[in-house]
Amino acid sequence: MSLKLAICGALLCVAAGTAAAQEGAPLSAVDQKSVRVVRTATPPVIDGDLGDDAWAAAAVVDDLHQVSPIEYAEPYERTEVLILYDDDALYVAARLYDTDPELITARNLRQNDNIGQDDRFYVTIDPFNDRRSGYFFGLNPNGVRADGLYRNVTEFYGDWDTIFDAAAGRFEDGWTAEIEIPFKSISFDPTTDTWGLNFSRTVVRKNEIIAWVSRNRAYNPSVSGLAVGFEGLRQGIGLEVVPSAAATNRKVFASGSTESDIEPSLDLAYRLTPQMNASLTINTDFSATEVDDRQVNLTRFGLFFPEKRDFFLREADIFEFGGIGGQRQSQIPGLNALSQNGRPFFSRRIGLSQGGEVVDLEYGGKISGRVGRWELGALSIRQDAFGTVASDNLSVVRAKRGVLRESNVGVITTEGNPTGNGDNSLAGADFLYRNTRLPGGRSLEADVWYQQSDKEGIDDEDAAYGMSLRLPTAEGFRGTVQYRAFERNFDPALGFINRRGVSDTYLNLGYMLRKRDGYLESWLFNFDYQRVESIDGGLQTEAFFLRPFTFSNRTGDSIMLAISDFTEVLAEPFQIHPGIELPPGEYDSDTIGIQLGTGSHRNVYASARFVRYPDGRFYGGSRSDQWVELTWRPSARFRANVSYELNEIDLPQGSFETRLLRAGFDIAFSPTLSWVNLIQYDNVSEVAGINSRLHWIPEAGREVYFVINHNVADPDRDNRFHSTFSDATAKVNYTFRF
Repeated sequence: MSLKLAICGALLCVAAGTAAAQEGAPLSAVDQKSVRVVRTATPPVIDGDLGDDAWAAAAVVDDLHQVSPIEYAEPYERTEVLILYDDDALYVAARLYDTDPELITARNLRQNDNIGQDDRFYVTIDPFNDRRSGYFFGLNPNGVRADGLYRNVTEFYGDWDTIFDAAAGRFEDGWTAEIEIPFKSISFDPTTDTWGLNFSRTVVRKNEIIAWVSRNRAYNPSVSGLAVGFEGLRQGIGLEVVPSAAATNRKVFASGSTESDIEPSLDLAYRLTPQMNASLTINTDFSATEVDDRQVNLTRFGLFFPEKRDFFLREADIFEFGGIGGQRQSQIPGLNALSQNGRPFFSRRIGLSQGGEVVDLEYGGKISGRVGRWELGALSIRQDAFGTVASDNLSVVRAKRGVLRESNVGVITTEGNPTGNGDNSLAGADFLYRNTRLPGGRSLEADVWYQQSDKEGIDDEDAAYGMSLRLPTAEGFRGTVQYRAFERNFDPALGFINRRGVSDTYLNLGYMLRKRDGYLESWLFNFDYQRVESIDGGLQTEAFFLRPFTFSNRTGDSIMLAISDFTEVLAEPFQIHPGIELPPGEYDSDTIGIQLGTGSHRNVYASARFVRYPDGRFYGGSRSDQWVELTWRPSARFRANVSYELNEIDLPQGSFETRLLRAGFDIAFSPTLSWVNLIQYDNVSEVAGINSRLHWIPEAGREVYFVINHNVADPDRDNRFHSTFSDATAKVNYTFRF
């Protein structure tokens, strides 16, 4: 690696040492809410009934306050939280009083689904009490569980999943919640008796959020109370064995070929210490992973799809780097994927070809966790050969150390090329500064990072670097300023890159006004500016994006006006649509658009967006975009959803339309058995994909899937679709814990 990287690493090590020397005393209960947890000899039964004798002796927390609409105000609804623990688990229960119990919103009965549209209760824990990491566990009034892993204190992986138990019940004045969080499901520091702890509750019909501790309308691992008194926690021998088997039948209709196979796979996890995990995957199968939302791309650059596979999501927060792709990302339509540009490690590059086909993973291992103030992660996967690409070992190592109260400094290195045969490696270093304790409830975040790739045959112009400053706030002024540069030969083969040889400057300024009473709850003003230039000189993209208002009322309805001005410079011809090519040159585009949405607590709710490019203002032509989404949820057992996106484009070189349709329906037969169906079609590929999943979860950690995928296509574009491919998979997995 170059001298620049060595100097950068040395400077970061000096910064880490200096910051560590300046660290204050460990966090304490001084000037902070705290509760002493109560040990129970007999664990409560998790059934939604709080009549167990164990709960009568529990620690009680009832001094929750409003976060929204008025922070620190007395809540409209009363909440009482009960806390117990024993050797094996943390137990949290709540009585969630409601003045109109018949209006409690509980429209989701499907386990592992998003409960963000229902009333809900969450527990947030920070078992290291370091204000940098944590987990959340929650449920809705139907007992549908939800959990997540914080990727940093303001963002989280909602697709992360672990084993825990939860149940809900009803009583005359509201609903009840019971949650059991096994110590086998989390990492923690056994040398401390103090954890970070918080509770939150949402009443969606009133747009009310309630929490035990909040600051600047935030409640997360950096803003929490303390739970003190933990002792004697155990995780057994720390071994988790997850065998699974998938039986699949595939058919390619053009050739008439069919094949069937049965693929066993095995996942092993072992806790080397309560803080450090080792895991092994053999013959990994991802056939039951949810399909991606289809997108239509009208830009010159690649799209970004998030990770959804469980193996890669476990402790994925440790592998995050430089704040890339987080809340500092651009809010400008069409430039969102650019915010992910330069990720040194992006796990979706593993097990997928450049064309999106699944590539077999023979085996892989991961060690990840925490040692004191260090967060450490190492992953290595053996990817099978695919097409002309030979099999390869793909590896990443990440280390970061907590410094100051809420900041960290780290390094990363990757090795391997999942889509090519040449050698490729990368090294990088980053520093994050975070302070959530500024006067007036303010927070400040700053990042600086540097990376350098090493590709066979390339010796220079292979670095990337960036810095950002962010003032996040839920009320009043907010802002972000960011600068990043990607040299022309920078190539993170295990990362994500969609523009090279450019510098990227981004600015966001905003103001949030919150009303204390009346129909209107908030007004948000936002201005975004982004400029992407070639490092050799010359503009590539410049965008001004103004949202003069986003109004939201107290029942979750919203309306937003957006005005933009884009300048795009094409250095070479760009095929925007088959048969339509735009010549090189500079193009200006202006838009005006409006977006509306209704509160999702209703039986029927909708969102819509309409954008208009005036004549001559889209690559010399005109364009109009319409997007509508409608959801009908007559009961907790059934949901139907349809969305339609239409882009009508008229250019001097020709006219065309792009259409994207999604339609689905879900049936929840019970909280443990569901049937989910999704159809997606776009007229660019002229392919319609059908995905149907029957999912049975008799208990957490034990699952049975039956999945059907079927594609039909209209390659002749004569509106006559023909089957092209289908597969049917039955899969079962069972988790054994010791």
